[in-house]
Amino acid sequence: MIMVSVGSVTVRAAGALREPRVSRWSVLVLLCFSLLLIAVDATVLHIAVPALTAALEPSSVQLLWIIDVYSLVVAPLLVTFGTLGDRYGRRPFVLGGYVVFGLASLAAAFAATPLALIVARAFLGVGGAMIMPATLSIIRQVFTDRRERAVALGVWSAVAAAGAAVGPLIGGVLVEHLWWGAVFLINVPLLLAALPFAVRILPASPRRADHPWDALSAALSTLGILSVAFGLKEAGSGHTLGRGPALVVLVAGAAMLAWFVLRQRRLAFPLLDIGLFGQRGFATGVGCVVLAVFALVGLELMLAQYLQLVLGLSPLEAAVRMLPLMVAAVAGGLAAAHVLGRIGLRATVGGGLALTALSLAPVLTWGTEQHPVMLIVCFAGIGFGVEVALLAASDTIMASAPESRAGGAAAIEETAYELGAGLGIAVLGTITTIVYAPSLGTVPGVPAGLMTQARESLAAAAHVAGKAGGVTGDALLAAARAAFVTALHSTVVVSVALLALTALAVALLLPRHPAGEPGTETPAPERADA
Repeated sequence: MIMVSVGSVTVRAAGALREPRVSRWSVLVLLCFSLLLIAVDATVLHIAVPALTAALEPSSVQLLWIIDVYSLVVAPLLVTFGTLGDRYGRRPFVLGGYVVFGLASLAAAFAATPLALIVARAFLGVGGAMIMPATLSIIRQVFTDRRERAVALGVWSAVAAAGAAVGPLIGGVLVEHLWWGAVFLINVPLLLAALPFAVRILPASPRRADHPWDALSAALSTLGILSVAFGLKEAGSGHTLGRGPALVVLVAGAAMLAWFVLRQRRLAFPLLDIGLFGQRGFATGVGCVVLAVFALVGLELMLAQYLQLVLGLSPLEAAVRMLPLMVAAVAGGLAAAHVLGRIGLRATVGGGLALTALSLAPVLTWGTEQHPVMLIVCFAGIGFGVEVALLAASDTIMASAPESRAGGAAAIEETAYELGAGLGIAVLGTITTIVYAPSLGTVPGVPAGLMTQARESLAAAAHVAGKAGGVTGDALLAAARAAFVTALHSTVVVSVALLALTALAVALLLPRHPAGEPGTETPAPERADA
C-alpha cells in the first residue's frame, strides 16, 4: 500500500492527473466498469452449471475447480499485485489485467475440456487480481477531497456488491438464450471497447521502488491456498491422487500458510500486515467476513442447482427465483449503517448472522416439492442478514485499524472476501460430494459405468438420465434428486452451525461500538493511504 507523504511525490501525482485533462468522475466510471466485470465473473457460472456439465461432463472435483478456482487465485494475488502496483505503478497492471482477462474469457468460452476451462478460469483470476486492487488505489489517488473520495468509494463498493448479486441473473439470461460459453464471451467486446479509453484516461501513479517485494511470500500464499483447496476436494473424492496423498497435500498447504504468516511477522515490509490481527475487533471482523461469505457463496451454488435440477426450473426461472436474495442484500447494505447506529456493533453483526442462520433452517424441510413463498422468505432473510453482518464487520475492521495502517486493513478485508468465497465452494461442495455419492443407490436398468458417472454430481446424473430416457431415466433422475436433497441438508446443517458459532463468538469478543476498541491511533496528518 502506497503512502504519499513526501511533498515532491504529491506534486508528481497531481501532475500526472492533470496531464490527461479528464474528469476524475470519468476515471471512476471506467474503474467501476472494470470492477463490475470482475465481480460478475465470480458468480455468473452458478446458474450455468447444468448446461456446462452436459457439454463438458466434468467430474465432481473438476466441477468444483471450474467454479471456485477463480476466487482461489484472486485471493492470494490481490495483495501480490497490489504491492507490485505500488512498486511499479498501477496503470500498467490495469491495462495488462484487461488483456489477460479478455484472452482468458475467450479461452473459457470455447474450452473443449474441463481441464482447459479450469486453466482459463485460473487466468481469469490472474487478470482480475491485476485489476481489482489497482482500481481502489487509483480512486484514492484521483479523489484528493475526502468527501468526494467517500462518495467514490461508496459507488465502488456498491458496484462490487451489485456485480456479484446480478451474476446469476446474467448467467441465466445468457444460458437460456445462447449457450454456457456466452457467460465468458460477453466480456471480450466489452473489454475491447474499454481498453482504448483506459489507455487514454487512466492516470500514472507514483512508484515506491524503495519497498522490496518478497516473491517467496507471494509464492507461499498462492501455493498454500491452492494446496489446501486441492486437499479438501480430493479428500472428498480421491479420484486423482487418492485420499491419503490428498491429506498430505492439505497438510503441506497448511504448513505453507503457517510459514507465510511467520514470515510476514519478520519482514520489514510484509505483503500482508499480520500484526493487525493483534486487535481483537479486527480479527473477529475478518473472521465474520470469511465465514459469512463462506456460507453465502457456497450455498448460493448449491441452491442454484437445487432450483434447476431438483425443482426443474429453467436457468432464467432459477435466476429470477434468486432475485429476492439479491434485492435483500442491496437493502441490507443500505440499512446497515442505520441499524449499526441504533443497536451497536455487537448486536448488528451477531443479529445479521443469526438472521441468516434462521433463514437457512427451513431449507432442512425442503424436498422435491415446489415452495415458492418459502423460497422468497428464506432468500430475503439470507441476503439481508448476510449483508448487514458484512457491512458491520467491515466497519469494525476499518475502525479497529489505525488510520496509518488502513491500506493494510483494506487489503486483508478484500482477501477475506475472496478467500471465503473460494473456500465456501470447496468445503461445502466437498461435503455435498461426500454425502451425495453414497446416497445414490443402484437404479435398475442403468449400467454400472453410467451409475458411476451419475454419482459425480446431480448435473451429471441429469445428463445421464437424459441419455437413458424413458422410465429408466426418470427413475435415475428421481433417485439423484433425492440424494442431492440429502446432501443439501448436510451442507445447510454445517452452515447453520458455523453461523451460530460465529454469532456467539461475536457476542463474546466484539465491543459494543468500534470506537471502544483499544489501540486506535491518532490519524497521521500528512499521510494519504492508497
